[in-house]
Amino acid sequence: MDYKYINQLLDRYWEGKTTLEEEQILRSFFSQLCVPEELAKYRPLFAYEQTEQKTDRLGDDFDERLMSIIDEPQEVVAQRVRLSQRFAPLFKAAAMVAIVLTLSQAAQFSFQADDAGNGAASVPSAYTPRPTEGNSVASLNDSAKIDTTKRGNIGAAIVPQMSQNGPTILK
Repeated sequence: MDYKYINQLLDRYWEGKTTLEEEQILRSFFSQLCVPEELAKYRPLFAYEQTEQKTDRLGDDFDERLMSIIDEPQEVVAQRVRLSQRFAPLFKAAAMVAIVLTLSQAAQFSFQADDAGNGAASVPSAYTPRPTEGNSVASLNDSAKIDTTKRGNIGAAIVPQMSQNGPTILK
């Protein structure tokens, strides 16, 4: 048998140009028991309405159930807002303003030229490095440096310690 008309309707269906009557013809054709093998792959598409159960429709009491849910009085509970919660955005804004002012002062201080006009940054006298006399803080706690500075060389500091502890093997 030649199913030229059905193939033409399928082509029009895929292009979206079929009418409702033509789609009904396709549905009735694919609902038959004898469908050619080359067209059998389209059968589930057009026989869907007849094979599926009508379970996805709303019940008769849907409107009543919906209205009962809507009409139920719901308890409204007022939440207490503390003063700190109410002013939290203002505290954040104040902190941001303080940070911006501090950074702008630091930037202004660091880029400000000195009075001599040579372009160097002016630094308060408290920040100027002053040379100090004597040992540095790092060398005060260094016992090896203290021993070697008193005896004159490192070997002189290590040998007496070894003789007090007895013979040792050095690797």
